[in-house]
Amino acid sequence: MRGTGAEAWAEDRAAALLVLADGEVFEGEAAGDPRAVATGELVFNTALSGYQEVITDPSYAGQVVAFTYPHIGNYGVNDDDDESGRAHCRGVVVRDLTPEPSNWRASGRLDRWLAARGLPAITGVDTRRLTRHLRDKGAMPCAFGTAGESVLREAAAQALPTDGRDLVSEVTTPVPYVRGAGPRRVVAYDFGVKETMLRHLGRLATVTVVPASTPASDVLSLEPDGVFLSNGPGDPAALGGPTTAIAALLGKVPIFGICLGHQLLCAALGGATYKLPFGHHGTNHPVQRLSDGTVEITSQNHNYAVSGVPDAHVTHVNLNDGVVEGIRCASADAFSVQYHPEAGPGPHDAAYLFAAFDEMLG
Repeated sequence: MRGTGAEAWAEDRAAALLVLADGEVFEGEAAGDPRAVATGELVFNTALSGYQEVITDPSYAGQVVAFTYPHIGNYGVNDDDDESGRAHCRGVVVRDLTPEPSNWRASGRLDRWLAARGLPAITGVDTRRLTRHLRDKGAMPCAFGTAGESVLREAAAQALPTDGRDLVSEVTTPVPYVRGAGPRRVVAYDFGVKETMLRHLGRLATVTVVPASTPASDVLSLEPDGVFLSNGPGDPAALGGPTTAIAALLGKVPIFGICLGHQLLCAALGGATYKLPFGHHGTNHPVQRLSDGTVEITSQNHNYAVSGVPDAHVTHVNLNDGVVEGIRCASADAFSVQYHPEAGPGPHDAAYLFAAFDEMLG
């Protein structure tokens, strides 16, 4: 006899496996939109909340997200927390996918929300063991689903990492559009821009959001007061076109970059980028502002970092591992940060950077 409520929900879940490219295997149950096989590069996120914002963040394109917090879905989902129009990651790994949310803002359950968006998940996984493994071995391709172990092993071996891949072309807008009604004029490059970023910018300016492939000449023809470089997925070294465009804009218009936008600005200045072992994904990363020693607790989501940036002053560093978290160009009005001052999710310690951009616009 079938149970009811959470008991029946548990009975409906099929057995599933998560297999990493190095052969490590984790047991669980299929959830969301069940698949025989789903693949992607596996990373972990340490945020205690904000799972809906994470899942809809375009920066996770090509990746499977494992949440380290054990209870995911406990406050449900609602339309206001989407960071884009769809789920961009390849799948979700959780310890406990809560069947009955409890929050006044909730309009639905996370498991049903995942299924409606065609996103596979695996629940019941020992995410503590999984996180320790990824910290030791680094982010890597994986496969998960209801298929047999041998099938999943083969799929994991063939799954692609993000190295050398242009994933921005999969998430950028195909045509320009306008957001906000602020007094300035800003052109925002959409490398995978989040809604929260556009809300912050929309208070300062009327924002024309343009595709990632837009040349500098088209941007300058709009006569903007400034240019914004958004977050986004994949390897910055694979984005030669945007890097060339940013280099052509330097010195002609003020520039502010976040996350991938930071990496591309640094590349345009002649800096190098490299892949971190397991990236920075979470909402509690300590970053020091070098101008006065202030420590900001920041939201982060990136797999790559920058080094050796000429014609730039380092403004912020990560206190966990020394990664460059912010720069300011020495010869042009341009600055950028690796972390997410807009939060969504996360702390708001660094929201002042939008005011700094507004001041730079003159």
